[in-house]
Amino acid sequence: MDDGQRPRARIRPGGPAPLLLQTVHEHRPETGAVSLLRARGTVDASNAGEFSEALAEHITQADRAGEHPVLDMTELYLACAAAVRAVDRATGVLAFSGRALPVVQPRPHVREALRASGLPGVRAHATMTSALTSLRDPVATERRADPRPGGTVR
Repeated sequence: MDDGQRPRARIRPGGPAPLLLQTVHEHRPETGAVSLLRARGTVDASNAGEFSEALAEHITQADRAGEHPVLDMTELYLACAAAVRAVDRATGVLAFSGRALPVVQPRPHVREALRASGLPGVRAHATMTSALTSLRDPVATERRADPRPGGTVR
């Protein structure tokens, strides 16, 4: 019987988790300088613009510093279409130049939303190792990751 209430498993006490962003700069022997943006919390309509601006700034700063930008979405929840559009806006400059932002460990629903939207400036990776490997040889990594026989690299 439906009483109009949301199922208990979907109710989050106190509302969505606040958006927290942290930048970490690392030097990896296999890839060189890496700028990692760790995102945590929820991106929804109320903060999608803020997230898009922060991600775009992260990419710009990494490019200026000669670093590879990487986004860690291990603890991030995209709550609406505006959140996916925020990622698209922020990665547009990369897509325009034929590059893609490695995104590490998006949750299954986030990975599916990114895949379904076909964002050209984003490449999801299950592990940090996979993301860093893609920085060394992005074309070969994308070909290996393409599960379709004879699939084309986008």
